[in-house]
Amino acid sequence: MEPQVEAFFDEDTFTFSYVLVDPESNAAAVVDPVLDYDPAAGRTSTVSVDRIVDYVGRNGLELQWILETHVHADHLSAARYLKQRLGGRIGIGNRVAAVQKVFGDLFNAEPEFCRDGSQFDHLFEDGERAALGGLSFEVMHTPGHTPACISYVFDGAVFVGDTLFMPDYGTARSDFPGGDAATLYRSIQRILALPDQTAVYLCHDYLSGGRREYQHRTTVAEERNNIHLKDNVTEADFVRFREQRDAGLAAPRLLLPSVQFNMRGAELPPAESNGTHYFKIPVRPA
Repeated sequence: MEPQVEAFFDEDTFTFSYVLVDPESNAAAVVDPVLDYDPAAGRTSTVSVDRIVDYVGRNGLELQWILETHVHADHLSAARYLKQRLGGRIGIGNRVAAVQKVFGDLFNAEPEFCRDGSQFDHLFEDGERAALGGLSFEVMHTPGHTPACISYVFDGAVFVGDTLFMPDYGTARSDFPGGDAATLYRSIQRILALPDQTAVYLCHDYLSGGRREYQHRTTVAEERNNIHLKDNVTEADFVRFREQRDAGLAAPRLLLPSVQFNMRGAELPPAESNGTHYFKIPVRPA
């Protein structure tokens, strides 16, 4: 049985979050929740995620899972806030430790920062099955955008994070630390091997030339005609295209605060002696 799905869009970061519900038990999961962050003011807020809190409350849902598809580099996660408000377990792929090591070293994180994924409640293995009420889902490792990307596969639906976008927009970048275009291509092939009618729920949408409204859902059959994948593109061709395209892409606006926050399981770095939390900005002198 496919879960009931309600999408929530944060236009500031072009991010879709989802509430998934088992209709027979009211057990719920949230996928990729967003915490608002104003980089100029250095302040977080919960306006976006409180829409999810309100939805869960109004519908009498029991939050069992808060599911992260990866350590996001374009928005702060609201997973910890949701857990504090509604309960549930925060899950992410078990390769998150590789991401924590890279960014922990890059930002010279404090010695107490653990690089073993222990900030999360559950680390999913590839092929692992888990329950949401009476529903069952399988975890599929889909690295390439980052080493720890995973997709959540339900009967008739898959939540793919950043691995795929709408067919008219393309596929994920693979130039972040630990990313790899060839690995991304193989991960996409795993998703495209699902049945044609499988609904594909995306983490982001970026309008392509202003020709349509924002969309969050497509299908496996439609993704086989993705502009980066159609015409039976080979792995070698995809890698050449992806690497050339990524070389010209700007860094995400919230890259530096996002990875420092999200690698910690959606928590700020420890407060310093004045009681204030700080994000670091690496600087390489000329």
